[in-house]
Amino acid sequence: MKTVCLGGGPAGLYFAISLKLRQPDWPVTVIERNRADDTFGWGVVLSAETLDNLQANDPASARLIRDHFAYWDDIKVIKDGTEITSTGHGFCGLGRKAMLMLLQDRARELGVDLRFETEVDDIDALRRDYDLVVGADGINSKTRTRYADAFEPEIDRRACKFVWLGTHAKFDDAFTFIFKKTEHGWIWAHAYQFDSDTATFIVECAEETWRSFGFDRMDQDQMIEICERVFAEHLGGHDLMSNAKHRRGSAWINFDRVLCKTWHHENVVLLGDASATAHFSIGSGTKLALESAIALADLVSKEPTLDTAFSKYQDERRLDVLRLQSAARNSTEWFEEVERYLNLDPVQFNYSLLTRSQRISHENLRLRDPKWLREAEEWFQNQAGANGVHRAPMFAPFQLRDMRLKNRIVVSPMAQYKAVDGCPTDWHFVHYAERAKGGAGLVYTEMTCVSAEGRITPGCPGLYAPEHEAAWKRLVDFVHAETDAKICMQIGHSGRKGSTQLGWEAMDAPLPQGNWPLLSASDVPWSDGNAIPKAMDRDDMVRVRDEFVAATEMAGRAGFDMVELHAAHGYLISSFISPLSNQRRDEYGGSLENRMRYPLEVFQAMRAVWPEGKPMSVRISATDWAGEHGVDRDEAVAIARMFHEAGVDIVDVSAGQTSAEAKPVYGRMFQTPFSDRIRNESGIPTMAVGNIYEPDHVNSILIAGRADLVCLARPHLADPYWTLHAAAALGDEDTAWPLPYLPGRDQMRRLAERGEGLGIRV
Repeated sequence: MKTVCLGGGPAGLYFAISLKLRQPDWPVTVIERNRADDTFGWGVVLSAETLDNLQANDPASARLIRDHFAYWDDIKVIKDGTEITSTGHGFCGLGRKAMLMLLQDRARELGVDLRFETEVDDIDALRRDYDLVVGADGINSKTRTRYADAFEPEIDRRACKFVWLGTHAKFDDAFTFIFKKTEHGWIWAHAYQFDSDTATFIVECAEETWRSFGFDRMDQDQMIEICERVFAEHLGGHDLMSNAKHRRGSAWINFDRVLCKTWHHENVVLLGDASATAHFSIGSGTKLALESAIALADLVSKEPTLDTAFSKYQDERRLDVLRLQSAARNSTEWFEEVERYLNLDPVQFNYSLLTRSQRISHENLRLRDPKWLREAEEWFQNQAGANGVHRAPMFAPFQLRDMRLKNRIVVSPMAQYKAVDGCPTDWHFVHYAERAKGGAGLVYTEMTCVSAEGRITPGCPGLYAPEHEAAWKRLVDFVHAETDAKICMQIGHSGRKGSTQLGWEAMDAPLPQGNWPLLSASDVPWSDGNAIPKAMDRDDMVRVRDEFVAATEMAGRAGFDMVELHAAHGYLISSFISPLSNQRRDEYGGSLENRMRYPLEVFQAMRAVWPEGKPMSVRISATDWAGEHGVDRDEAVAIARMFHEAGVDIVDVSAGQTSAEAKPVYGRMFQTPFSDRIRNESGIPTMAVGNIYEPDHVNSILIAGRADLVCLARPHLADPYWTLHAAAALGDEDTAWPLPYLPGRDQMRRLAERGEGLGIRV
């Protein structure tokens, strides 16, 4: 099969090598528009796993590459004159030019025809001349552009500006991140050694800082002079160097995240950055290219048709690419928003940086550098007031007003649909009592409604009748008498999502009969199948506000330690906040300030009757998952600030469920970034929720400063004793068990010491 690779970078060269190894008789040509020794980066980073893959594919080139690598284990973070170093990270660096020369020599040795300084203007003609055309022509791929209708590329231009420089300064002891505060704003560098004499030095900053420096108006020499001055104390008198052709500020670029819906078209296939990119901050772009080159060469060699080979190639590689891109996106966004973290303590800042992509977790850090992690855990306990204690972050105490929680685990609200006429039953008593015995610091009730008409379903509990108060008091008295957990009452009103069937019958669907009238901010139904709610008038607002107040007073008499206003998930209070459901034209609609008017009125009325020493929280939907038309990230921070100014002590940060048209993006800890943003931009304590199910998740979220408390829902449905089991799995001997359960605790500890599974993954 006559094959041509467009692009002589690592992707194209390594594909040519891999194909020749499998099909020595096939003619393979590589066409590159630049000279053989041109390169526009400095170094590449590969993992041990990728090196093993190269060794298995071509031992000859792998040996040469290994011989030229610089190795290091440490990551050093320098900020505000403080250096923190952690070890066990295992990086390998190689000069990009050296790598190209090695791959070129190997390709020639195998009979690949290399053509440099050759421009291809007519890709269609190549398609006629060659059986297989591989578009490995980089991030600005002409191949991808020519057949964009077929490939359907999605290109996301990221916010920060960066420039790829080199230096003879020594960074051979660690991959180094340097953060510098200047009169123009923060600017930072990613530096690593790739041979005995040279290091990569990538300088990055926000566009506002870039313009404030005047980099957009400078030529290359002026730009380098400024960067040398900023980072002088770390360069040891050495210069910074550029190998870019540009002579003006355009040497600075924005990173483009590329992902194509389809990677192949007839006899053309994309490879490397042409098909998908990974941000340089996780160093995986070359890894993706080399591993994809191996897979493509293997499939093209053995499959009966190109179409079959291409389909399998895309199926096999796409998941790995998406995983890396997800990690890269997390890392990219961390650097784009880094200024929100720069006021963190150096220990917490370092931890946040190390775990930014979510590929490195808490326990993974323990494997890498147990000494550093132990010191970080002790720092976290000290910050929580538990001086001299070494325990996992999840077992640190937390104070809200006069309420002191023994740990950071929260049993999140979970609808049970087992109430009768709004009254909690023995089901609720057993359900909540078991979870209070299970070791969590704080247990929430499900959303408890302020009126019969405010229920979501006929099975939802209420707090609007004396018998409701008595039933809840029975539960609270048990929790306080038999456990050291605290208990929070979540109070809400269903709004336009009310009068629906039980959760396991038909979610959000109206009752077959016996429906009650609905209220909302506007007369906009939840869906075409739901009833049209009444747009609340002022009399309705006063009546419902007073119902919230009465429920809060009942919660106080029942002895609850904390109360939360449910202002999320499309229920009544949420319907005022979201512009998707609030279409009012009076003083309660339009701007965010107007949309927040009624929610704040309700909250302030509740706060006025709730004891001063007891905390209050609010649950919000930090995004509508509806693009530019709904609540966005900036509004979420503003919403949290408004509630905090009204007296909210901690914000329970959820997301979505405000519109039937929402398009949520799910994944592990998928809502934690919203908590992170609110906490670190506003300084308001937060709770994180959403697909958090392992102690590893909890500890990572807490010590990185992404939340102050962590809520788990489904894990507590499956295991009421999740916290006790997690403590045993982590070897924590200071977590108190109910006295009758001590034999079970002892057995679980023995099993954990023998390494036998406990149902909790750490």
